[in-house]
Amino acid sequence: MEAHPFATAPADSPTLESLPVEPLLTSEFDADPGGVYARLRRTYGPVAPVGLMGVPVWLVLDYREVLEVLRNESVWRRDVRYWRARAQGRLPPDWPLLAGYEVRQTMFMDDEEHLAARHTHHTALRPFQDGHTPQGWELRATVARYADELIAVLAAESGTVGFADLGAQYTRPLLLMVTTKLFGCPVELGDELVMDLWRMLDGGPDAGPATGRALAAMTRLAAHRRARPGDDLTSYMLLADPELSDEQLGRELFMNAVYLNDITGNMVLNTLLEVLRGNATVRRSLSAGQLGETVNRAALANPPVANMCFRFAARDVALGKFWIRAGDIVSPSAAAAHGDLMAIGASHLVGSAVSTRAHLGWGAGPHQCPSAARELGGMIVSTAVGRIFDHLAKAELTLPADQLPWRAGPVVRGLRLLPVRYELSGRGSGGGVGSGGAGVGAGEVLSEEMVGSGEDGQVKGLLGALRRLMFGGR
Repeated sequence: MEAHPFATAPADSPTLESLPVEPLLTSEFDADPGGVYARLRRTYGPVAPVGLMGVPVWLVLDYREVLEVLRNESVWRRDVRYWRARAQGRLPPDWPLLAGYEVRQTMFMDDEEHLAARHTHHTALRPFQDGHTPQGWELRATVARYADELIAVLAAESGTVGFADLGAQYTRPLLLMVTTKLFGCPVELGDELVMDLWRMLDGGPDAGPATGRALAAMTRLAAHRRARPGDDLTSYMLLADPELSDEQLGRELFMNAVYLNDITGNMVLNTLLEVLRGNATVRRSLSAGQLGETVNRAALANPPVANMCFRFAARDVALGKFWIRAGDIVSPSAAAAHGDLMAIGASHLVGSAVSTRAHLGWGAGPHQCPSAARELGGMIVSTAVGRIFDHLAKAELTLPADQLPWRAGPVVRGLRLLPVRYELSGRGSGGGVGSGGAGVGAGEVLSEEMVGSGEDGQVKGLLGALRRLMFGGR
C-alpha cells in the first residue's frame, strides 16, 4: 500500500460513484457481520465500496489500511466540510447519519483547532484521571458505590437468585449515573437528561427530538455551571477554556455523554458477554484478577465501535486496490481489522498482553481518545466488570450467544440486552470462573435496606428515573 500525496488518480481508475455497491446494513449483516466483512474482503481486498443507507462509502477492512487512515491526518480528514458529496448537495436530505456530523465539536475538527480543543478536554479530565487526587479518588469510589446500589436494587426486587438483564438493569443505568455525577448535573436536569439519553441511544422513533432536547439540556448545564462552578468536568472545561460559549460547551458535553454511555457501556457489556459465553482467554485473565487485560481481550474479540467515524480524503490517494478521490468518504472498520489480529498467529497474539493492547477500542492516531479519557474509561469499565463479578456466585446466559439481540447499525454493534440467570454471593462466599457461572472474589450480603442507603439524594432520584425506564416508563 502506497500513499501518493501529490499524485492524481489515473483517468481509467473507477470512482466510488461509478461502482456497483451492495447495501451494508442487511439481515445478513445483522446476523453475521464478520461473515460479511470476510466476503467483502475476498471480493474487493482491503477496501470495499458499500452502500450505507443509500450513500456510497469506502469501507476499510484490513488492519494495516485502517491504521493508515487513522494515523495520517494530512490525508484523511475528520471535518465533514471535506466531504464532496455533501458540498455538492448530493446527499439525501433526511440521511440519518448526517445530523451527528453537523454538530461542530472536537471529534470533527482537524489540525490546530482540533489540538486546542483536545488540550481543553485533557486539562479538564486530568483531575479525575489520577486515583490519588481527591477528584479521582471520589469518582472511583462513586462508580463502585453506584454499581453496588444497582445490584442492591436487583437483589431487593428479584431476590438473590433470579433473572436479570445486565444491560437495562446494570450497565446502562450505571453509565448514565456516572455521566450525571462527572458532568455535575443538578437533580432538576438529571431525570430529563437520563430519559432523553436513553431514548437517543436506543434509536427509537423519538430519537431525533430526544437528541435535540439532550443538546439543549447540555447547553443549560453549561450555563448552570458557569453561574455555579463545582468540582466537575463541566466546570473544569470552563476553567481550561473560559472563551467557550454555552452552546460550544453544550456540544462538547453532548458528544462526551454519547461516547461515555454508548461506547464505554458497550465495552462493559461486551466484556461481560465474552466472560459469560466462555471466551477462554478473557475468563483466564478475569480469574487472575487482571481486569485491565480482561477488558483488552474482550475489546479485541468484540470492539465497542464496529465501524469508526468517517474520514474524508484531502486529495487523491491509493488505498488497497482502489484510488480514493479527494472528498470521498471512508469508514475504517475496527471489527474487520481486529479479524487480522485474531487470525495472525492467534494463540500467540491473543495470549500476549502487549498485542491485546493493539485493539482499536479507543481509536488510534491523532483522534484517538485522549490519554486521560482512555484511563478514565478503562477505570469505569474495569470497576463495572469487577463489581458485578464480585457479587455473583454464578451467572449464565438465558439465550444462546448466537441468538442474543444486537443493535446492528453503521457504527455501533451493541447488545440490546444481556439476559442472565444469576446467583448473588453471600457474605464470605466466593466463586471462580467455571462452567457453571462466573464470579471472582467475595461477595456481600445485599439487603433491601441498601437500596436507599446512598447519601447523595441525586443518586436516589436517578435510580427512580431509571427504574421507571426499565419497567415501562419510556
